[in-house]
Amino acid sequence: MRAPDRTNKQILIVDRDVAGVEPLRQELATDGYAVRLVAGGAAALGLLSERPPDLVIVDWNVLGPAMFDLIEEIRRRGSSHGTRLMILSSLATEQDVVTGLTLGADDYIVKPFSLREVRARVGVLLRPHPRDSRQAQLRCGDLVLDSSTNRLTARGRVIALRSVEYRLLEFLMAHPGRAFNRGQLRAQVWGDDSEVDERTVDVNVQRLRKILSEPGYEACIQTVRGFGYRFAVPATATSA
Repeated sequence: MRAPDRTNKQILIVDRDVAGVEPLRQELATDGYAVRLVAGGAAALGLLSERPPDLVIVDWNVLGPAMFDLIEEIRRRGSSHGTRLMILSSLATEQDVVTGLTLGADDYIVKPFSLREVRARVGVLLRPHPRDSRQAQLRCGDLVLDSSTNRLTARGRVIALRSVEYRLLEFLMAHPGRAFNRGQLRAQVWGDDSEVDERTVDVNVQRLRKILSEPGYEACIQTVRGFGYRFAVPATATSA
């Protein structure tokens, strides 16, 4: 059974093994996505400037100045256009995965991969994210997450977040004081059908804390020992 029509979603695949990923391009195109495939970072940068895609799938093994420029550009556009980044790689150690996620990937898939798995993960990354109109803005002092613009601001300054970091923070801020285990966070942020492991959840929580440290809100993401994480509103924010 095929997924519903998704012709409004644009995907860019960057992989030097064009023949090897052509079946993936065809599969995603059959699912209704508009998919383009290029072999290098320089070509991808040109396409990225024409129209920011909804998702860029990058071969981690095609590293070089152009590829790092591409990843940096995807991260920059992610906060304003919602562009997501998925890494495909034959590098399979835990450190490789952590490095990829730390660099800014929303997901990391090891080669050789299952087309079914990639399709499922793409669907999770690009699925519509339901909004509650009663919570158009989530606030913690001067830290404001605005779902109408998909922006996080602190003291009026925009803070760049990747898609996965935004969803993680949004879910935690919407349930202040409530603790969630890693399985619950994985289901809410990555989807029930995701094969993301608990280490991925930990890495993204750590990234989020680091981002929130600059405006002084890193302590809001608390570890509940032996269980998971929660968003705690400091007393100064409550009284503000």
